[in-house]
Amino acid sequence: MSRAGEFLQDLGKALMMPISVIAAAGIFLGLAAALQNPAIVGDSIMHAETMQRCIGFIRKVAGSLFANLPLLFAIAAAIGLARDEKPTAALAAVIGFITFHVGVNFSLMSQGLTPDTISAAALVSKGYSQTEAVMYSAEFTHTLGIFTYQMSVLGGVIAGLMTVMLHNRFYTIKLPAPIAYFGGRRFVPIITVIVLPIIGVLMSLIWPVIANGIIHLGKYIGESGPWGTFIYAFTERVLIPTGLHHILNETVRFTPVGGVVHINNESVIGALSIFNYALAHPGELADSIVREATRFLAQGKIPVMMFGLPAAALAIWHCARPEHKQRVKALMMAGALASFTTGITEPLEFSFIFVSPVLFLFHAIMTGLSFAVAQIFQVMIGNIQGGFIDFIVFGVLGGEKTHWWVSLIMGAIWAPVYYFAFRWIILRQNVKTPGREDKTEAPTLSATGITQDDELPSQIIAGLGGKENIRQVDCCFTRLRVKIKDIKKIDETLLRKSGASGIIRATENDLQVIYGTQVESIAGAVKKSLLV
Repeated sequence: MSRAGEFLQDLGKALMMPISVIAAAGIFLGLAAALQNPAIVGDSIMHAETMQRCIGFIRKVAGSLFANLPLLFAIAAAIGLARDEKPTAALAAVIGFITFHVGVNFSLMSQGLTPDTISAAALVSKGYSQTEAVMYSAEFTHTLGIFTYQMSVLGGVIAGLMTVMLHNRFYTIKLPAPIAYFGGRRFVPIITVIVLPIIGVLMSLIWPVIANGIIHLGKYIGESGPWGTFIYAFTERVLIPTGLHHILNETVRFTPVGGVVHINNESVIGALSIFNYALAHPGELADSIVREATRFLAQGKIPVMMFGLPAAALAIWHCARPEHKQRVKALMMAGALASFTTGITEPLEFSFIFVSPVLFLFHAIMTGLSFAVAQIFQVMIGNIQGGFIDFIVFGVLGGEKTHWWVSLIMGAIWAPVYYFAFRWIILRQNVKTPGREDKTEAPTLSATGITQDDELPSQIIAGLGGKENIRQVDCCFTRLRVKIKDIKKIDETLLRKSGASGIIRATENDLQVIYGTQVESIAGAVKKSLLV
């Protein structure tokens, strides 16, 4: 993988921090919406003043997170990409984000663009049509009280990236003795205050071109209908082994590629932002607008995550050799359960995507078809995971308008198609899925798929080539992400014995080990062992 690919992979990992928070906040919003639906809770709950106040409080808390997503992304990008002194990088990112938009504000004011001159009323008086005036006015917003361009999450990522570049360059700088106190990490916020406003001014000059290009790309995808949705979902699955699928997802969820809605002189940008706005402001967006956004969200995943992949896991288990069935059963059950309940699929996917390109291609095509069919039948289920939790909260509890039963009908089709296709391909092509390897190394697996061994961290470290070969250890939802010195020292057999379901050599110095939902605790244990 090129340096650009490595950078995008690291960026995608960094952006997972705010995404996990937003996913949880979205679930709370979904439950709040259900509790304010008279068809679900009845009039008694609807008229319970204390209950409705609590629901309103939940909406405000969740809404505050969505409103400040650009700042959260700026901080996440800085923390995730900082080489060291991450708290300093986080503080500098906040400073950088604010001063970046101050620079944009200065440029806008210098061009005569103010809240008064770009208001819809002022633009209409200049000869704009009402529609043109509203759309142009919506290109601007107030971020933390600063009048600026509506850059949404992309603005936060840009500010975070510029800040962390300064941080990585200057956090060890030594200044002359008279001003040595301001050297090192103290210099990072100082240089940030100087540089980020200038970057803001420069960005304000090119942002209209960038925004126009993104909007045109979004229009093209929107006009492509189900075919565009298929291409998005197919590509997202194909990118899974590289880790770059996170970048594609965030582009659709938080930029105009996923849609733009202008309402109350405000722009709501991105598929997930539109869906969450609809949850937080019941009745303000038409169902047709929300459906256009959710075609990129959880609804397309549900038939695959809840039905297709668990059926594939069953096929892999049934195709295992008799002497290995018990071991494979534990592994497949853990992966199937994670996929069904939460939509986390990598523990299952990495059991076949590297041993059979045909199975991987089939899975990607079926995922694309799932998204396209869900759009055709006007399903309206949002959020990001696509497991049972999302299905219940945003589908069933969302009421009849979500067409949640379509997902069940699709699942009833996807499950047998996955099962028989996987079984046929595995047996016909003698695919080396778990339990069918020529020389199987059979680790002792627990119900979670991780070896039951108090020395697990030591085993993983040994598999990574020893402490001296490890530069950095981190993780995302399912992957242990390790920066190493010498890839030749990696012992994949030992790592697989530790319970890894897949190993990706992303670059010469980057390794990803797939452990599933247990990876957070595993990463913590490995980090602790490295300090001993």
